[in-house]
Amino acid sequence: MEQVLKAAFIFVAPEAGPGLERVWVKTPKVHLLAVGVGDYEQAVAVARDVVANEGIAAIELCGGFGHAGAAMVAAAVSVPVGVVRFDVHPGLGGASGDTLFA
Repeated sequence: MEQVLKAAFIFVAPEAGPGLERVWVKTPKVHLLAVGVGDYEQAVAVARDVVANEGIAAIELCGGFGHAGAAMVAAAVSVPVGVVRFDVHPGLGGASGDTLFA
């Protein structure tokens, strides 16, 4: 890998928002943009924006995204989308994001 990979990590949490929770972590080979969103619709909008305007080449979604949320984001962009899996997420009161946000 000779180029820098620009990737995004999108996490979903109640009361989060892309204007509030957004930070770059940069290593010599990977620049990771972490963005918090409050629901799946914000996640789709953020995913489209970072691919179009930040040069993001891959997206990873936090374990709060259920199958429906991950599918929504994956369908919205033309880059690979990976998912950390929790069927019952400890940060969401033991629920899946699909229960809360879909």
